[in-house]
Amino acid sequence: MLHVDVLLLDLVIVLGAARLLGLLARKIGQPPVIGEIVAGILLGPTLLGPWLGDDLFGPDIRPALSALANVGLVLFMFVVGLELDQKLVRGKGKAAASIALGSSGVPFVLGVVLALFLMDDHAEGRTLPFVLFLGAAMAATAFPVLARILTDRKLHRTTMGGLALASAAVIDVLAWTVLAVVVAIAGAGETTAQWQVLLAVPYALVMFLVVRPLLARLVPAFERAGRLTPGLLSVVLLGLFASAWATEWMHVHFIFGAFLFGAVMPREGADHLNHQILERLEQLAVLLLLPMFFVVSGMNVNLRTLTVSSLWVLLAILAVAIGGKLIGSYVGARLQRVPGRQASALAVLLNTRGLTEIVILTVGLQKGVLNPELYSLMVLMALLTTALTAPLLRWVYPDRRIARDIAEAERAALGTPEAYRVLTVVPGEPAGAAPLAGLAAALASPHAPAEVVLGHLRPYPPGRLEVGIGLWSELTEMTDALAGLETMAAKVRERGVEARVVSRFSADVPAELPGMVESAGPALVLIPEDAPGREGLLAEATCRVVTVLPGAYEALEDGGPVAVLHAAGDAAAHVALELALAAGRPLVVLSRGRGLSLAQRLSKLGLDVTSAVEPPAGALLVVPDDGAPPAGAHLLVRAEQDADPVDWESAVPARAQSS
Repeated sequence: MLHVDVLLLDLVIVLGAARLLGLLARKIGQPPVIGEIVAGILLGPTLLGPWLGDDLFGPDIRPALSALANVGLVLFMFVVGLELDQKLVRGKGKAAASIALGSSGVPFVLGVVLALFLMDDHAEGRTLPFVLFLGAAMAATAFPVLARILTDRKLHRTTMGGLALASAAVIDVLAWTVLAVVVAIAGAGETTAQWQVLLAVPYALVMFLVVRPLLARLVPAFERAGRLTPGLLSVVLLGLFASAWATEWMHVHFIFGAFLFGAVMPREGADHLNHQILERLEQLAVLLLLPMFFVVSGMNVNLRTLTVSSLWVLLAILAVAIGGKLIGSYVGARLQRVPGRQASALAVLLNTRGLTEIVILTVGLQKGVLNPELYSLMVLMALLTTALTAPLLRWVYPDRRIARDIAEAERAALGTPEAYRVLTVVPGEPAGAAPLAGLAAALASPHAPAEVVLGHLRPYPPGRLEVGIGLWSELTEMTDALAGLETMAAKVRERGVEARVVSRFSADVPAELPGMVESAGPALVLIPEDAPGREGLLAEATCRVVTVLPGAYEALEDGGPVAVLHAAGDAAAHVALELALAAGRPLVVLSRGRGLSLAQRLSKLGLDVTSAVEPPAGALLVVPDDGAPPAGAHLLVRAEQDADPVDWESAVPARAQSS
């Protein structure tokens, strides 16, 4: 017999625990769903045990709690379907499809292989549904949790964030489709349900071809009323629960009916309508019913029953789930020429499972495809993979990279692309540093738009008066320096590159140089080897730094080839390529292995590139700044922090490829 007083007390305990642990999870940078599931595990047999658990959450109370949780699940799946937006994939279809196929296909196959090893102990006579279900569970990605992570870190406005959302949307469709097939196969095993399962496909067609046009009439009704009336909301809720009932009656599970009804809701001109529907449902679903679902899901986990052998199964599940997701997502992204660091970040993001995984596992438990032990292990996997997402993302894609991506996205939204800026540090007298201008222009000219900033910090003259007007000598020196800098700037402008001058007196040039670089925000710093403060600049600057060694100006003027020592990283080779293209000179790639491979790759693009063991006579030699420079080096290149591999096809202008 259901005791209402116990049920109400349970609601207080469940909601209070879910809210408290959800807030604690958010405090440590984790999604609230982790705290809510942990709350359920603590309230279940793992901690309370049968003596206290049976009193609070006995067999007469569990069905009522499960019913409330299922209502929350219906509302949640409707929201998932409603937020399934085709615009997320628009313009990213090919890349999103490649990433989604890798991110779901590899873990699905590995999950099927793992299921073949586990089926003797866990399949309970339902081999095909068990094998397919475990593959589908490994392939899932939690779209809502992913969207929240991207929003919290402001990545949703970046190219990588948009690609992650598009890929997750495709994975969502694949996951629910595969799960529907698995549940249909499991349901078909019941002798009374075989003919009903066959109605699933016609039902989906009716929803899209008949119900969807009918629901479109909600939009003009909403516009006439000017708000979401109780009548309109009632129509939506009636249709939602009717669709959920229909698929449950077909033995395909009610979540698919709820998801399908959300997917067929009108999109064209329905932004305000859908927003108000979400506002109404969110208050009920998110604050009450959905936490109830996750707590009840956690209460079904019993860690007391796990043995040492269960630990090995858990490790195998984690290896397949994490390894399959990371490898599949990374390979799928790299096949679409996504840079390595962004591909790694996408793989980490798509490894989050959270809400979606718990829903899938609950379906498996309810349909008898998963036994309680494997269900508990899979829930632990879902918790761990979701909890790992935020710290792994910070490690793979640091905050400074995110800040840079956000700034680029904001500039793109404003239609003002940032110029490629080369900051040229001019030490001493500008008149003696004129060749620096030509080198700076050569490094900037392959980019559009581009800008050279001539930066000059001038020490105060010795014997400077502390009191009095004695500024005449300082003004004279500064005037002469500015005249020399403007002469250098004119040479840069002759090469078709914008140039500006920054010059001021400094009491401590080495100490103030890093601040000057930070203020300029350059993509590359060009600095002579003997410039005061160079070592401090290298220690603090995050951009690419090119150091000019003695003999560089002469080698540049001699007209010989540009040679590069291609070792770890691409920065030196990239600088050498830009100088060769700007001056119209051949490029010689030194060393074996990577150097030979790069020479062949650039040659296929139509460039004058050869490989050699030693630099040719009269060559301008560019080397990485990773230790003592070899004899004869002219330019040292220190790569920018968190440097991505160079996309050589994009780095070579079309005019260079066609010439």
